Amino acid sequence: MADVQIDDLSIHLGNVNIIERLNLHVQSGEFLVLLGPSGCGKSTLLHSIAGFIEPTAGCISIGGSDVTWADPKDRGIGMVFQSYALYPTMTVEKNMAFGPRIAGMPKAQVAERVQRVATMLHLTELLQRKPAQLSGGQRQRVAIGRALVRQAQVLLFDEPLSNLDAKLRATLRRELKELHATLGTTMIYVTHDQVEAMTLASRIAVMKAGAIQQIDAPAVVYGQPANLYVAGFLGAPAMNTARGRLEANTAGDGLRFVHPLLEIDVSGYRFAGDTPAVGRDVVIGIRPEDIAVHRQPVAGALAARVRLVEPMGASQVLWLTVGNGAGPTLDMGVIAEPGLVAEADSTLYWLPNTARISLFDAVSEQRL
Repeated sequence: MADVQIDDLSIHLGNVNIIERLNLHVQSGEFLVLLGPSGCGKSTLLHSIAGFIEPTAGCISIGGSDVTWADPKDRGIGMVFQSYALYPTMTVEKNMAFGPRIAGMPKAQVAERVQRVATMLHLTELLQRKPAQLSGGQRQRVAIGRALVRQAQVLLFDEPLSNLDAKLRATLRRELKELHATLGTTMIYVTHDQVEAMTLASRIAVMKAGAIQQIDAPAVVYGQPANLYVAGFLGAPAMNTARGRLEANTAGDGLRFVHPLLEIDVSGYRFAGDTPAVGRDVVIGIRPEDIAVHRQPVAGALAARVRLVEPMGASQVLWLTVGNGAGPTLDMGVIAEPGLVAEADSTLYWLPNTARISLFDAVSEQRL
């Protein structure tokens, strides 16, 4: 195991600044996921750690050693690619043994490592097959095994599951998590899939335009997003948002969020800094699962028209519209129990869980 320290890293490709003065510390033994959309710089960052892309400026250290200009083979890393990158003419056994063998490791030691890793990844019966004789999931297991046989200090994963179908992704995702729990190796994993990030990570680093927007445990990133970008990127359906302002409660104690179509008491909200002034423009965020819906009116609930129902098996997603169309309207997604009877154009009554809302500054879009 080893930590990874990145200080003031900049990567410029031609006239394009991909990453600018990025700082990151990956703790020894943790599973860090770099999450973001295509083009945000997450793969570029991973490839710079691997040594495939030279930085324009900054420093990269692995296990306390400066590897900024070291060759990939000298960094103590193992890499798993999206495309498997297996040698088609070699058997599974030879693919897994290739790295240690060309490094001059004794044959007996290489064979022992391959057998141990093959057992761990359920590849023992496939060792004499070639990649063309394997399924996609089996090929990816071989690619992971090849990295493990090297006994690298840090394992790097570049969207390794994106070529697999949904069922295989779920299976390998679980196996990767179990593998990390068994080995305790430092792992850095790149993905645009928020489900992978939430289920695998010790910490998630959400990236946008070459910068880290928030890095924390999955529950914190999801429940307390640092800004509107993070709030909108995580979650399916995405967090519901509405722009309004803060006003004083009529009783004079605490604040209310006021929007043309709704008012929500936010007196119990934990602000990150000083309590904002009355009249401040803010954006409220409410997760779809934090909205209760009812067939009949209840105290404090607002009426909404059902636009669309998406059955999901264990739940259903309801798309609601607040307002009658004559004035402003507010659209929102709600995750409801499958037993709730909801039909398009029917009326339901919704009530947010005020203990789980988020508030953001309307200008800076940062969490309040």
